Amino acid sequence: MRVLLIEDHKPLLKALQRGLEEEGFAVDIAEDGEVGEYKGRTASYDAVVLDLMLPKKDGLTVLKEWRKAGVNTHVLLLTAKDTTEDKVTGLDLGADDYLTKPFQLEELLARLRALIRRSHQIKDPQLRIFDLEIDTSARTVKRGGQSIHLTPREFALLQFLAYHRGKVVTRSMIWEHLYDEYDENTSNVVDVYIRYLRTKIDKGFETPLILTRWGEGYMLRGESD
Repeated sequence: MRVLLIEDHKPLLKALQRGLEEEGFAVDIAEDGEVGEYKGRTASYDAVVLDLMLPKKDGLTVLKEWRKAGVNTHVLLLTAKDTTEDKVTGLDLGADDYLTKPFQLEELLARLRALIRRSHQIKDPQLRIFDLEIDTSARTVKRGGQSIHLTPREFALLQFLAYHRGKVVTRSMIWEHLYDEYDENTSNVVDVYIRYLRTKIDKGFETPLILTRWGEGYMLRGESD
């Protein structure tokens, strides 16, 4: 999943970026409101982490401009202000959740996972596709009761396919949501990771779950496929 992180305090920015990337997120960053507003308006993100106190353009202004422009990405606000007024204002302007500093990384990750599930209209963190079980909170995968070890990038790809189960996702869609703006991989890396996933998820099982739609993209088998 791809996240935009807008925070001007560099130590916190780098710590959050590192923590998110270790959990398999692709992370774009911005250190002021002007750059953050532009990135959030011109690129596709699964969620945005937005600090309220930013140089050049504050977080509430950024949020207001996004919503006015029709940007509907889920936004998690970060604020050092622990007042009801700040929280109410942010939520009324279109924020989806908030965290008051200081906070634990684990809570930020949990809230982001919940927002991303919400954007796909999924409530249960446990996803089940035939005999495949994906725990999006614990980041574990089993098939036929057997545990399968996936790298963070492989898990992110499987989760993305699962959120779009039964629907074709193109290579460009996968690239857009799994790689950050500075990733230097070539476009065929998507096919490489699909091959890795097939080896781990489908090999040795009678029913293949990862399907190719030639000329279109890939999909995770739906109920009717």
